[in-house]
Order: sequence, then structure tokens, then C-alpha cells
Amino acid sequence: MESLTCKNCRRRTYVAPGKQQNRCHGCQKALSVGSINGMAFFRTTKQWTVEIEKKKSEAKLLYQSLGKKFSNSNNQHRQIGSPSPSIITPEPLPRGKRAFLCGVTYKKQKFELKGTAHDVKNMRDLLVEQFSFRKESILILAEDESFMPPTRKNIEDAFQWLMRGIQSGDSLVFYFSGHGLRQRDHHGDEIDGFDETICPVDFQTNGMILDNYINQTIVRPLIPDVTLHAIVDSCHSGTVLDLPHVYNINTGKWDDNRPPSGAFKGTSRGRAICFSACEDYQLAADTSVFSPEKEMTGAMTCTFIRAIKSAVANGQKLTYHGILDSMHKTLKQAHKSGCLRAGIHRVFHRKILQDPLLPSSEEFSIITEFKL
Repeated sequence: MESLTCKNCRRRTYVAPGKQQNRCHGCQKALSVGSINGMAFFRTTKQWTVEIEKKKSEAKLLYQSLGKKFSNSNNQHRQIGSPSPSIITPEPLPRGKRAFLCGVTYKKQKFELKGTAHDVKNMRDLLVEQFSFRKESILILAEDESFMPPTRKNIEDAFQWLMRGIQSGDSLVFYFSGHGLRQRDHHGDEIDGFDETICPVDFQTNGMILDNYINQTIVRPLIPDVTLHAIVDSCHSGTVLDLPHVYNINTGKWDDNRPPSGAFKGTSRGRAICFSACEDYQLAADTSVFSPEKEMTGAMTCTFIRAIKSAVANGQKLTYHGILDSMHKTLKQAHKSGCLRAGIHRVFHRKILQDPLLPSSEEFSIITEFKL
């Protein structure tokens, strides 16, 4: 038999097992008996009723409070915590011509670039107006509210988008304007002992994208009758696609750039051709000297577009040699006059020599007509 102490008169009362109600042996107050975690408790009927109503009110207020809290939390989660839209979508991709353009400005960072936003816009206009690319077939990553940011993940996803479901006859374009670096090669793949990289906007926290990865992702999968043109405007971009052949404009011959390790860097019988801003050991300029409006642009991008538009305007045959030669002449003239030195923001040396390169997955006649 259990005994309880009355709250009213403090007298001990004995309660038969299983009995839920009883009266105090002293003051005769009605008692209610229960158990919480094995411990007996009691209240008078009036106290019990008051406590129940009190708990109901507390529970109601708590429910309302939690409802508002979780509602706000869910709204914040949808706005902040929800994942960004993925570049990889199940929707059918455009056939024929497809381009991925990437411009990295590095806003509010000490190495911010001013010309990449203009570079991307100018390259998009060139593809649409000169080479009949549809706007919906061009994917752009840039530090602008209209586009997804050029993070490492987004760039890697965009590479997958560019290559997904390619078919014979497709023409692909990859364009990059931003910083490029190099790091020691530990696999014996590089003749000069360094891997070339491109720098996403978050490269300081999530790392750079190496030439080995770029080659494996957008070069190796190229199937017969599919051509990739890459235009890379960054420092150390010479062999950033790790292509096995590099045209030597001084000798008029192709130099062997195959890895000393013997690793295969070619395609799956497709073709990859790249216009690079400079040699692997060189730096690239971000300047306003080529713009009548004095807007900042990548020197390589500006001279590349200018070479194409000039040839078309003059009714000349547009060839790889013509583009490369025009770029070299324009840059050398700017270097010689010293005007390129002013307004350089992508480099940190007083003097810069920038020699654009033409690497390829296979040797070909560079007087071949340039088509995208």
C-alpha cells in the first residue's frame, strides 16, 4: 500500500493499490493519484482541474510559438539553405552547336579582374552574330545576377553539360577568361614539369582545376566528327588542355607536346583545337588599350575577336593561321610601343611578353578555314 502526504494539511494518507482517487484522512480533501516515472503524485480535484487548464493554455501557446518558429525556419531554408539550380538538367540539350563561356571577376578580392565581364559578353556576341550560335545553346557562368557563379563545382558541371550526349557533326566551344596558375607536376605528364590550371572564383577554398582534369573531361570524350574549340584567356594557358601538338609560328611546324610519361592525351577520334593567351611560362594582360571605349578586356580575347572581324570585313578567307598571325602582330606592336604595359591588371611584372599559342589534338594545315 502506498502512502501520500496531503498538500493541504500535510497529513500522510494511505492509498490502496490501483485506486486513483481517495480522501485525505485529515482534512477530507479529495485526492487524485497517479504516477510519473515511477514516482507517486497527488493533487486535490480543484488543483487538478486548474493544473489541467493551465497546461492546456501553455501547450496552446507553445504550439503557436513553435508553429511560427518552424514556419520561419522553413522559409529561410527555402531561401538560403536550398541547393542552387543544377546545371545538369534532364532537358534535351541543343544539337549542332553548343558553347560554354566562363568569366571570373573575383569580385572584392585583391586580384580582382575588370575585363572578364566584357570578355564573356563580347565572345557571346561573336558566336551569335558571326557563327550563328543560338542563344539558348550558350551556357554562361559569370559573377553577375543573370548567371550562375563560376565556382569550381559549377564549372565542372558545365563541362559535363557541354559534353553530354554529343553526336557526330557537333561543334563545341569552351571559353575561359580569368586567372590561371601553374603547379608542380607529380605524374611525369609535363615536359616543363608544371601542370597548368584555371582558377574558379572559389579556388582559394575549393582548389584550382588542373589541365589533366580538363583534358580528361572535354578532350578525351570527343568522338568522330565532333570538334571542340577552346579559347583560354588566362596566364600560363599555353597547354592548359594538355593537347599533344603545338603549332610553332616561328618554324611553321608542329612541336611534339606528348607527355614524357607516355600518358594518352588525345581524343576518341574527334578533334580538339585551342587558342591560348600565352606560353605556359608567360602571363596574360587585362587591358583597355585595344578598346576605343577604354573598357577593360583580356588582350588575347580582344585580339582574337578583332582578327576574325577584320578578316570578315575585308572579305579575306578566315583561317587558323590568319587569326594566330594577326593576334601575334597586334600584341607585338602593343608591346613594342609600350602601351600594353599601361592598364595591365592580370599580371604583376613591369614588362610582359605574351605569345598566343595554337595547340591541337592532331596536326593539320593551319591555312584551313576557321569554322565554329
